[in-house]
Amino acid sequence: MNVSWDDFRIAYQVAETGSLTGAGKKLGMNHATVLRHVNQLEQALDVRLFIRHQRGYRLTDAGQLMCNEMPDIKRYFTRLENRLSSVEGQISGNLKITTVVSAYSSYLYPGFKAFRDQYPQLHLQLIATDEIIPLDQGAAHVSIRVGPKPNSPDLIVKQLTEINTRYYAAQSYVDAFGLPATLAELNQHQWALPSAEKHHIPFIKALLQHIDSEQIVYQSNNFPDVHMAVIAGIGIGPMEQHEAKNYPQLVPIPTEFKNKGEALWFVYHKDLKDSARIKELYEYITEYL
Repeated sequence: MNVSWDDFRIAYQVAETGSLTGAGKKLGMNHATVLRHVNQLEQALDVRLFIRHQRGYRLTDAGQLMCNEMPDIKRYFTRLENRLSSVEGQISGNLKITTVVSAYSSYLYPGFKAFRDQYPQLHLQLIATDEIIPLDQGAAHVSIRVGPKPNSPDLIVKQLTEINTRYYAAQSYVDAFGLPATLAELNQHQWALPSAEKHHIPFIKALLQHIDSEQIVYQSNNFPDVHMAVIAGIGIGPMEQHEAKNYPQLVPIPTEFKNKGEALWFVYHKDLKDSARIKELYEYITEYL
């Protein structure tokens, strides 16, 4: 039986997306190439994995069995790849880093630049997302997360820096509307805040308990956009203290919402504990922070 791992990998992507086109977009392949790999696998196994219909590809019982087993197989290959690259110890190749879509990511770039200058054979790929990407599946080598300390036993977690966020208003806003002096006065002011998908963040969640939605006059899913709205005087909004120091026209409001225990964390899987690339990246980021 001549079965290719690539055929399995591509067929599994078809199963996850439900179509050849969707799988092709994920894999960077055209429709015909994806179909060829699926056909090769079915012919080699002498079993049908999919039933083709107008709305896509539906799994047969054999296809469902493949899907049940593939996540564990992918994790095994990822662990093997990680361990082999760690043994090699060379600072080269691709290093995938996932981080949040926020102003905090800007802190990382001086370290990234110095790291690349020292190791020009290494290529960085940044995945900016608010979602937590599982590191055991190979989608990323390193995760730089904001919030409480991750507590998975399979992860190595190092603190990069504390996060100290406060609420600020531009002097132009203060001149026009003043500042809230008590919790009761918060609902009398205009607010520039992150949009709903970020309302779970503790210091945002705490504020929302004291204001009506009508008082939120500006929202964005991008923290830097919120910062620009605050600087322009559109409303009161959150900013990390280190960032706020760059804008002397900003005034902190007297009422604070502490983000206790939150920090910027450098996270990677325990299988990569001996990776020279990751150790060096951590050293460069911490030096330039």
